[in-house]
Amino acid sequence: MTENQPTRVLLADDHTMFREGLARLLATYGGLEVVGETANDEEAVSLAQRTKPDVVIMQVQMPFEGAQESLRRMREISPEPKVVIVTMFEDPQMMRGLLRLGASAYVLKSTSSRHLIGAVRAAVFDPLSKNVVVGMPLDALEESDEGSGGVLSARQLEILLLVARGLSNHQIATNLHIAEGTVKRHLANVYKKMEVGSRSEATRKALREDWITIMDVTEEDEE
Repeated sequence: MTENQPTRVLLADDHTMFREGLARLLATYGGLEVVGETANDEEAVSLAQRTKPDVVIMQVQMPFEGAQESLRRMREISPEPKVVIVTMFEDPQMMRGLLRLGASAYVLKSTSSRHLIGAVRAAVFDPLSKNVVVGMPLDALEESDEGSGGVLSARQLEILLLVARGLSNHQIATNLHIAEGTVKRHLANVYKKMEVGSRSEATRKALREDWITIMDVTEEDEE
């Protein structure tokens, strides 16, 4: 699509007042058209299949597994809509998990409407814009980036995925252009944070808890 066409938006939030207020807000911005509203992320998938929105603004509902499944199903829709998560949860691990599953942005409800609109526009029109986080405290973001407090860093997740694909330490080092010793140090930290003792245990736990998915593991082979 081009910026001359209206951006079709689907809203999914169980708070009726918030959802209706957001719909009115979006109507005040040029080029945004609300094509549907629903109270939960599960119904959002079926509604998105019918209305073909460009972007879905979706609340994270508990349990967290429901949002994960909804995101996976959103990725199967053609054309695939961008997904902007709106939430009250300042949770670095949840944030990283949802962004890894394909969400374009993670926006706290406490942030300004201007930032939300900016995240929506960036998701649709900026091909270089991904993993946008709005409203998360800096210390939480730093914790997520560094992988402290039990949260794996981006590099550690990358290595864990390659482990799940069956690559040796030497192959991982070659693939990522780092030293084999660096891979070993990262893996030692991964085992400690995940509270496991081997590659197979780490892979099983990562798949069981959706740190990675079967789709992630098999994607390389399909390419």
